[in-house]
Amino acid sequence: MYAIVETGGKQYKVSPGDVVRLEKLPGTRGDTLVFDKVLAVSDGGSLRVGNPYLEGTTVKATILRQGKARKILVFKYRSKTNYRRRYGHRQPFTEVRVDAVEG
Repeated sequence: MYAIVETGGKQYKVSPGDVVRLEKLPGTRGDTLVFDKVLAVSDGGSLRVGNPYLEGTTVKATILRQGKARKILVFKYRSKTNYRRRYGHRQPFTEVRVDAVEG
């Protein structure tokens, strides 16, 4: 069984028991999240697809941790003008464990 969930402007394919890193969501470790923007659900034999979302279908998950990803370095350079800029960015994320797909 799996579901396709939309959160943070992205879509994720999740199954019960999966650990997924999502865009930062409010909450602390141990809190329960309910995702109601479910695009599709498959139970192995049949596939239900929403238009755009499935009514009455939710995915429940538990927050495992809040964190930041590895730093990426951004370097801007223009030739022949002595222009160089370097900066870094660490994207915040929320790691969740999917508990159940209901509905």
